Amino acid sequence: MDPLSWAEIITRVLTQFLPVWVSIAIVFAVSITWKRKLGLYGKMFDSPIGMIGFALVLFWVFTGIFGAMDLIVTHDSLGQSAFMKNEVPGTPLRGGDESAYPYYLLGGDNLGRDVFSRMVDGAWVVVQIAPLATLFAFMVGITLGLPAGYFGGRLDTVLSFLANLILAFPVILLFYLLVTPEIVETGIPSYMATVLFVFPIVFLAVLLNSRYHTRPKLRTPLLVLVLGLTGWLYLSLISQAGTGVEVLPQALDLFDVPGGILVVFVAVVFVNSPTVFRIVRGLAMDIKTRDYVAAAQTRGEGRWYIMLWEILPNARGPLIVDFCLRIGYTTILLGTLGFFGLGLPPESPDWGTTINDGRRLLQIYLHPALVPAVALLSLVLGLNLLADGLREESLRD
Repeated sequence: MDPLSWAEIITRVLTQFLPVWVSIAIVFAVSITWKRKLGLYGKMFDSPIGMIGFALVLFWVFTGIFGAMDLIVTHDSLGQSAFMKNEVPGTPLRGGDESAYPYYLLGGDNLGRDVFSRMVDGAWVVVQIAPLATLFAFMVGITLGLPAGYFGGRLDTVLSFLANLILAFPVILLFYLLVTPEIVETGIPSYMATVLFVFPIVFLAVLLNSRYHTRPKLRTPLLVLVLGLTGWLYLSLISQAGTGVEVLPQALDLFDVPGGILVVFVAVVFVNSPTVFRIVRGLAMDIKTRDYVAAAQTRGEGRWYIMLWEILPNARGPLIVDFCLRIGYTTILLGTLGFFGLGLPPESPDWGTTINDGRRLLQIYLHPALVPAVALLSLVLGLNLLADGLREESLRD
């Protein structure tokens, strides 16, 4: 077979992403149709910048999901072919199974792995870690920042001091320290996970109790159900065989998180939580002086009800914008860690590791490093544009 031309390469790549294009079209069609009923999310579709950013983010989210389902990848991202080392994009597959996809669409890397498939599988790594880790960081920051800003006093002093203590370290340096093998071997990340991952449970418990405290017949079974499920998920998440934290038998453990991913996850939550805490604290200090908060106090509402159902909803605009930006920061951090070979396994298809593998022959072959670099750039750009669009619409809200 002859090598593909660039027009043929682009056509085949676009065809491989067909499930992604269809999914994006469906999301946009439904969202635009019902945008007047979707609050701030719907208003985002009035912003061209926000729509472009949202499309870029959706592209990589669906790419990661469908890639994990083997609907996009053309080859095994870890599979190696001695005949395909550093081959240029569009090179026909040699020495492989006849039933395999006949081309390396975006070329091969220095180990003969398909660059296109590694880019797609790398998106799944980002989709798994960055949003969830950022969400957990927000749970920690909100749970601590609301009472610090609302109550003030010694509680605020102590929590602010601890947050400032963590923020005093350079972020990258702190991140490196948390994922280095010497620290991991001590079991510190596992013990940190047991503390940090309990905050979502505390948040949900206080949220539901404050909302339904006057309806005990509904509150009690709801709390039992929610706390039972989240507690099970929590124990499954922190339980790691062969470590000091093994609290569930294998039969009850819902999933086994690889050690490298758990360490990176914990590091992201720990590093981002103090910044979220300071943002939430500042918003709470400002919003608690508003008239609607005074009206809730006059009605006799509890303090946690006011914090979670009066202050927090009215702080959603800045928090949503920061959430999008923080996912971008986390993506960059993951790429940086992968580039330096920290945290994730060395064979991982994450974009940072792939860039590091490709940069060794960058003067000769551009494609192994350029493809994941463009992927990383486009996702972070999409998140920043999405945040700009949400900020623009939240200011009008």
